Amino acid sequence: MTMLETFIKPMHKEGIRFVAAFAAATVLLFLLWEPLGWIGLGLTVWCYYFFRDPRRAVPQNAGLMVSPADGVVSLIERAVPPPELGMGPEPLMRISVFMSVFNCHVNRAPIAGRISEISYRPGKFLNASLDKASVDNERNSLRIDMADGRSIAVVQIAGLVARRILCFATKGQDVRTGERFGLIRFGSRLDVYLPEGVEPQVALGQTCVAGETVIATIGQDSPQRMARME
Repeated sequence: MTMLETFIKPMHKEGIRFVAAFAAATVLLFLLWEPLGWIGLGLTVWCYYFFRDPRRAVPQNAGLMVSPADGVVSLIERAVPPPELGMGPEPLMRISVFMSVFNCHVNRAPIAGRISEISYRPGKFLNASLDKASVDNERNSLRIDMADGRSIAVVQIAGLVARRILCFATKGQDVRTGERFGLIRFGSRLDVYLPEGVEPQVALGQTCVAGETVIATIGQDSPQRMARME
């Protein structure tokens, strides 16, 4: 990786119109008063970095579940998956990753499988770090069925300033571990519900990298891990 590549990251196409709007506003601010223009320039750079979409080295070993989002593990507890996914009434282990407005907001599939259900539900816009956000906030839920017959749930949850959940995946689609499936604009959270008997491999407060940080192990893992750039 070159020095330039360290600072200049690819941008997701969803961010083009936002960065263009920030840039246009910055030009006007410079015309009005130069100090305001520099503030606008800083906000334009922030907007670009918000929509950054860097490549990641995704672990390829069977049974490795990766974080679906960049951010901090804010909750690890048992909870009932969203009822709209049809995964039953029993609580499963849930890992919540909170994304601040400074994190990359591209969401990635935690593990390979087939998306058997996608369900959007409107709701409130509470602080996404709160436990009740899983129930009360706007959300988009996906059920991924793995090859061994077990299923996981991954839920996109809108936050205090988030106003748009985007999901690029479709029902019946096969996804690879670490494959991009969605994006949430301006602060939010991702919940992952693990199969029964699977324990988290992360701790509260740990910083996760989407597509790279292993959050759980399902089945056997070989000692040497392989990865692909995604």
